[in-house]
Amino acid sequence: MQTLVTTPAGEARITRYPAAGRPKALLVLGHGAGGGVEAVDLQALAAALPGRGIALALVEQPWRVAGKKVAPAPKTLDAGWLPVMAELAGDGLPLVVGGRSAGARVACRTAVAVGAVAVLALAFPLHPPGRPERSRAEELLGSGRPTLVLQGEKDAFGTPEEFPALPEGHRLVAVPYGNHGFAVPKRAPYGQDEALQLITGSVGDWILGLC
Repeated sequence: MQTLVTTPAGEARITRYPAAGRPKALLVLGHGAGGGVEAVDLQALAAALPGRGIALALVEQPWRVAGKKVAPAPKTLDAGWLPVMAELAGDGLPLVVGGRSAGARVACRTAVAVGAVAVLALAFPLHPPGRPERSRAEELLGSGRPTLVLQGEKDAFGTPEEFPALPEGHRLVAVPYGNHGFAVPKRAPYGQDEALQLITGSVGDWILGLC
């Protein structure tokens, strides 16, 4: 089921995936700056989690709904996200917010403001490729909520080894051989299906452990 929500940045689109049976939590995920909700990790979570009692909503930012190809500034992304969270908060379920790449940054910046119980960061862009001195670690460390990070071992935006020590309540799971999109090379001794199963299993177990 899809819903349009009016925001200061334009109309955002919510696609809902109801939980099987009585839902235990609601996971809301945004997309990255280079793609939309069709990202393989977002779609894998949408397929796997409802069967475990976790309702899920994928949020398309207004710039994507409008057909634009370039993401706006962080403040505009946040402005397009907050009204959507207000709409979804009416479900009355424990709210876990997150996203992939730029969407993870939005979730970290706004988690406290929207009343989330936790944050999921998929492929957090710790720094621009080749620019480790431009760290965005403060956004992640300052999420103010328990935070799970899923990071590809070969992510050009920051490998697991590059992350600083995480505060209590934060956890990092490395995805073997995965790049920023969690794609695994065919020559790797670890398959794409295994990578996605690691992601969906880790996220599902973590959310159910919280809620």
